[in-house]
Parts: sequence; C-alpha cells; structure tokens
Amino acid sequence: MKEIKAIIQPFMLAKVINALKELAELPGVTVDSEVKGFGKSQAEDAPDKIIEDSIDYVEKVKLEIVVPDRLVDEVVKTICAAAHTGRPGDGKIFVSTVDDVVKVRTGERGEQAI
Repeated sequence: MKEIKAIIQPFMLAKVINALKELAELPGVTVDSEVKGFGKSQAEDAPDKIIEDSIDYVEKVKLEIVVPDRLVDEVVKTICAAAHTGRPGDGKIFVSTVDDVVKVRTGERGEQAI
C-alpha cells in the first residue's frame, strides 16, 4: 500500500477531486484545505502570498490518499493532469509506503481496511 500526498493550488481542488472521483477503485480522499508553505522561490514573488511572522507563505491544499500499489500510477497521473496549469506553484506529489491500515469500525487490517 502507498500513501499519496498531493499539495496543490486551492483553485484546482474541485477539478482534481472530480477527476479522482472518476477512478472506480479509489478508496477515498482526505482534504486539508488550510495548509500553507513555500517552495524554492520562498513565495517572495507570489501574488497571493500570506505574510506571517515576517515569513512569506502561499495557501495550498493537501490531499492524502492511501491506495493499493496497483493504483498508484493512475492516481498520480490523474492528479498531475487535473492540477496542471504550467505555472510555478502547481504543487508536488509525494508517494510513501504504508505498513498497515486499521479500520476502526471493523478492526479490518491491510488493503481490506482502505
């Protein structure tokens, strides 16, 4: 299993979520719409930057998705296609290994729990 974390521009959220909903086997998505950060440019030239404690940030949205290994490429490609504007700040996607998942309601573990 893999966890996919995607940091995208807030105005692309609906487009990305709608594209992900088209994937029949997608188990679900967690969205955190109140994240901020900066990349290599440190948000200095960003028109929509937030200044907090003398640090420039840009608002972003974080998606977290846990999927079976067989779905990773399809989910990553879908996010890339839907979130792409071609401008700096389109985002990043991180893929990490998940050792286990436990479904709280049933106690199921592993892929059956996602």
